[in-house]
Amino acid sequence: MMELLAAIDADTTAAAADAAANAAGSKLHIGLAALGSALGVGLVGMKAAEATGRNPGAAGDIRTQAIIFAALAEGIVFIAIFLA
Repeated sequence: MMELLAAIDADTTAAAADAAANAAGSKLHIGLAALGSALGVGLVGMKAAEATGRNPGAAGDIRTQAIIFAALAEGIVFIAIFLA
């Protein structure tokens, strides 16, 4: 009887450890996706401001493209959340 209880306890402990590892791994992936997305949006904003400064007449087109690419970069985080 004690062997059966020890086996059940070992299985429960292993399952809990696996669940904790999976949760930590998914949080890490979401965090890395958020970091990459933040860097991408920052670079888009930086380059859009630089391009507008060089050619103020094209500010509307530059702004439109910057918004589209920033939205695509933000989409990475949503994909990571849904896949986690």
